[in-house]
Amino acid sequence: MGDLFSPEPDGAEPSGEDLTNRPLADQLRPRSLDEVIGQQHLLGPEGTLRRMIASGRLGSLILWGPPGTGKTTVARLLADQIGYKFEQISAVFSGVADLKKAFEKARGERMAGKRTLLFVDEIHRFNRAQQDGFLPVMEDGTVVLVGATTENPSFELNAALLSRSQVLRFESLSLEDLEALVKRAEAKTGEQLPLDDDARAMLLTLADGDGRALLGLVEEVMASARPGEVLDKASLLTVVQRRAPIYDKAQDGHYNLISALHKTIRGSDPNAALYYFARMLEAGEDPLFLARRLIRMSVEDIGLADPQALQQAIAARDAYQMLGSPEGELALAQVVVYLALAPKSNAVYTAFKSAMKVARDTGSPMPPMVILNAPTKLMGKQGYGAGYIYDHDTPEAFSGQEYFPEKIGRQDFYRPVERGFERDLAKRLEYFTRLREKKRGEER
Repeated sequence: MGDLFSPEPDGAEPSGEDLTNRPLADQLRPRSLDEVIGQQHLLGPEGTLRRMIASGRLGSLILWGPPGTGKTTVARLLADQIGYKFEQISAVFSGVADLKKAFEKARGERMAGKRTLLFVDEIHRFNRAQQDGFLPVMEDGTVVLVGATTENPSFELNAALLSRSQVLRFESLSLEDLEALVKRAEAKTGEQLPLDDDARAMLLTLADGDGRALLGLVEEVMASARPGEVLDKASLLTVVQRRAPIYDKAQDGHYNLISALHKTIRGSDPNAALYYFARMLEAGEDPLFLARRLIRMSVEDIGLADPQALQQAIAARDAYQMLGSPEGELALAQVVVYLALAPKSNAVYTAFKSAMKVARDTGSPMPPMVILNAPTKLMGKQGYGAGYIYDHDTPEAFSGQEYFPEKIGRQDFYRPVERGFERDLAKRLEYFTRLREKKRGEER
């Protein structure tokens, strides 16, 4: 698959007649890195790629970012800039035989004194063994590998391949970048986009940061509008079908948005939380997945600061299951707001993790004999349950006995915060702590 503004494979400029029949993205392809729109953190005067070019040394790269952000274009122009032979393969259509052919060709070029930049589109589609196949030719200098991926390299690429490459993050094009792209298209075609200001702004939004998609939309509008017609927002949506957001429920976009939702609820921002919740629903996320995550948030980030949070989250899930979409989604939206505005505490979450660590690290010490049952006479004779005080028989319904194994001693896991209902729990905990110390003093 090509990327935004991909030049001709042989670098030749097509004739004027041929050019006008080509997709707008091909007509507007940059001829140098200076013409690339966006990615200034990489291509600006102090950008990473500019520094590489200035140093005269280019190592293997992984270009990671959404579709239509210029990964293929930058790789091709980078090869031109430093005088490397550009070879391109796609992991979607290539196999082991294609890789071997590309490597042999690169070896031939190297013997002729020419280095090769091997660009691998969708590199994450190669399996682990195929990815390992790149390592020898990278290490002996046969190729400089530049791979492009829309997926998180940390999850999709071998550690060995990543360790030999620098990962460069490509960002979605900003609205300003997209507007510059539209102006370039208007200048190239000699036509003004037939949209009013609101419709023009909507068109940029529909592109969702994808320059190639934007140029496709521009072509649709220019081809569909009648002479002299200026489209408003409603007319624009009639001409172009609304483009689905970039979101794959099994991939990086999914995890990015659920992370954003979780952190905005934890950060007590109901407006931002509703936004990410709505984005996920709009992209087709399963509402029950969101319901499960909201239940988790209610215990992980709110806990006993508001014991009603868990009940609210479970009730919202039940309401959705009863009502279905879209009515039940309002119940989930309600709990999003409730959780965002609830007092926050991770005291139970932290206490549980600490208890689990101690349980793992200390083996299997015997609980104190005093709290063990003695269902047989033999166990009674051995001291099981001897001296146990029934708490309800004491004036405070609190015996103050030690319940931790002697081997590990008393532990302090749960430390309530001074927020919400945990303020009351902190007072209760302090009360029992004082009472326990008092009873121990009396025993001495």
